[in-house]
Amino acid sequence: MTEIDVVANLAQVRARIEAAALGSGRDPREITLVAVSKTHGAAPIRASIAAGNRVFGENRVQEAEDKWPVLKAEFPGVRLHLIGPLQSNKVKRAVALFDTIETVDRPKLARALACEMARAGRRPACFIEVNTGEEAQKSGVRPAEIDAFVRECRETYDLPVEGLMCIPPADEEPSLHFGLLAEMARRNGLKALSMGMSVDYEIAIAFGATHVRIGTAIFGPRPTFRGAEK
Repeated sequence: MTEIDVVANLAQVRARIEAAALGSGRDPREITLVAVSKTHGAAPIRASIAAGNRVFGENRVQEAEDKWPVLKAEFPGVRLHLIGPLQSNKVKRAVALFDTIETVDRPKLARALACEMARAGRRPACFIEVNTGEEAQKSGVRPAEIDAFVRECRETYDLPVEGLMCIPPADEEPSLHFGLLAEMARRNGLKALSMGMSVDYEIAIAFGATHVRIGTAIFGPRPTFRGAEK
């Protein structure tokens, strides 16, 4: 994409976020736009930074390592979220690079994150991923187990848990899942809700999203990422 495309798309997304927030009686400043830059190179990311965006999302540790150390050094104010599954053997690298890890989903990972945070002296914010649709092919904590897992992450592992994250099933009404996530967050005293992507972020905002993860609507269709996880 050309730089002007990214800038125009970002402006349109921001305008729609503002309209959705105001339409729900919310302050647009409560909502963080996580620009999903996975599979996109440095040029469109730089264009979006120049246009004022400061929070980005990546799916793969290896891909993020290939481009973000340079970008973070160049733009110290940017924040990076891991929004894809995290394997326990990549925890050290994830804690070193990411500012927020949105996909905490099992005790083994929680334990590994706690150990690495203690070792490194760096504590990225954590979101717990919830498999609201209970889909076999997706990661995430099942809704019936979320209260116990939040408590375990807080009390056993002392993780800095700030919120919940979900990806609704593609063929189901997203509002049902956003409402469920909001209720689980409420009863666990969690204020952050990462929910809503390019196709449904306005609905998510109506249900209380504090973070919306938007890629295609900003950067366009994703090119194929040819790197491999290490």
